[in-house]
Amino acid sequence: MSIVRSRSGSIATRIVEYALLAFFALVFFAPIYYLVVGSFRPGDQVLTGVRGFFPTEFSLENYIDVFRRFSNSTTGYLWQFIAVSVVVTALVLVGGLVVNSLAGYALARMRWRGRSFVLLLVTVLTIIPFEAVALPLYYMLSGSRNTILIQAIPFVASAFSIFLFYTFFLGIPGEIEEAARLDGAGPFRTFFTIVVPMSKPAFATVAILTFLAQWGSYLWPVLMVTDTSVRPLPLELSVFQAAQPPEWGSVLAFGVIFILPVLIVFLIFQRWFVASIASSAIKG
Repeated sequence: MSIVRSRSGSIATRIVEYALLAFFALVFFAPIYYLVVGSFRPGDQVLTGVRGFFPTEFSLENYIDVFRRFSNSTTGYLWQFIAVSVVVTALVLVGGLVVNSLAGYALARMRWRGRSFVLLLVTVLTIIPFEAVALPLYYMLSGSRNTILIQAIPFVASAFSIFLFYTFFLGIPGEIEEAARLDGAGPFRTFFTIVVPMSKPAFATVAILTFLAQWGSYLWPVLMVTDTSVRPLPLELSVFQAAQPPEWGSVLAFGVIFILPVLIVFLIFQRWFVASIASSAIKG
């Protein structure tokens, strides 16, 4: 009898868990669905409340309108905004993976004077939001406004990414690196030929988190960019949304264009990202 009750309780718990998971999945997915469906609806039928979830008419007119609006030197070109965002994000992503992984490796596997202080500094910096240092940084770098490099350089080194690499490298058995050193490999060769291939989950996690943060970066471009020729997508989206009268169908189409690269990057790295999350859960 007790076994039957135990099984009934387990089934009921499982049903409640799946119901909660389905509810939260629906909550997160609903705005994205509304965005995509609305981008294909005529402009006067976009903001129709709950009825917007049930499409009755599809059209590419909103996407055509977005490309048509950004097709001259006065408004700027859509391809130009996309190119600026891609270049800035690529600089931060590639540079960040190299710089932060090397810093994390030095903190995790090497012994040098001042290491404990630097590790403490990195840990403290992870809890300081960018908004707290944005204004001092603006006054320090205001002479280099309206350039692509100034949008990327302050974000290459990241305390959070260094700490994430540091914690991952701590879990790699030291015997593997010791064997490489006995074969004559130096620190850089050991890192790039032994450690990096074993750390794909950590690199994938940092790549996804860095891409998400940089692709949607808004505050720093607002402070540093006034020239449309170096304006990234998030800044242009806010300008487009504030234009009068607002064309909500076109705004949603712009939003779909904006989030599409995020989806592509996540699909590319998801296998290693999920592996990293699973590994962290097991260790935790």
